[in-house]
Amino acid sequence: MRFTMPPTASASWPIPALLVAVVGVALTPWAMMVNPFFSGVVRIQRDRGHTAVVAGPYRAIRHPGYAGAVLFTLASPVVLGSTWAWIPALLTTAAILIRLRLEDELLHRDLQGYAAYAGRVRWRLVPVW
Repeated sequence: MRFTMPPTASASWPIPALLVAVVGVALTPWAMMVNPFFSGVVRIQRDRGHTAVVAGPYRAIRHPGYAGAVLFTLASPVVLGSTWAWIPALLTTAAILIRLRLEDELLHRDLQGYAAYAGRVRWRLVPVW
């Protein structure tokens, strides 16, 4: 609270938020393990025979790596007990959602079989969006 810095968030939520953060931290590496095309760069890897991955968390949602990142990012301010931490958390989440939308459009347009996969796995991030 030095120099009247940020007020703290409610102290009653850190444990559930920590569990959400752990799920987020686990979901991203799981997606990386089952997807040989997982990359920090959005591109179609034609040279490697890029296909839509349908194993692991990709059976339920199309972008589990982003889902894990969003879960961790949104749980962090609560775990930290900082109201001010919501500012970077919300900005980071907005950036992830924009990137997810652009990546999904690219995959629909350029990855053969992705549209059919997206028809089977309706949810991009969570089972409501």
